[in-house]
Amino acid sequence: MRNVIWLVAMLLLSIPVVTKAHSDKQAQIQVSNVLDGFHKAAAIGDGATYFNLLSDDAVFLGTDASERWSKDEFKKYAMPAFADGEGWLYTMKERHIEFIAQGSVAIFDEIVYNEKYGRCRGTGVLEKTKQGWKIKQYNLTFTVPNGVATQVIKQIKLYEQQPITKEQ
Repeated sequence: MRNVIWLVAMLLLSIPVVTKAHSDKQAQIQVSNVLDGFHKAAAIGDGATYFNLLSDDAVFLGTDASERWSKDEFKKYAMPAFADGEGWLYTMKERHIEFIAQGSVAIFDEIVYNEKYGRCRGTGVLEKTKQGWKIKQYNLTFTVPNGVATQVIKQIKLYEQQPITKEQ
């Protein structure tokens, strides 16, 4: 009898672990699908889908230090670029997703490739909402190999010393 009680107790204790592992895998797939959809919508210039994947209070951080856009600001910038049915293509090469806040928040980093900019890094945060997972922040950065970092930093410093013009 004692063995039966022990066996039942062990089975009951293992259920939450199995359920959690299953839900984490499902959440991983859901978050990946949102990020894949985000990149696909950008590539085909589908502004409606692209911006629907962002939360209302989303922030997009671009590659330039001055590029910190609210969803509305980024929409004003991007929609004209999407008007011809083309946008920008970033192809995901590698992605890591972690969950925090009892699984209601996902943080990620990904390596993406763009024909013009080469290998870049996207990082950000998604939150689980009643409408599904939404991107709360996306941060796009250029990756700079350590072997050329000093040269790149020198160029940036020289650039930043120039007077600001309307084109910048």
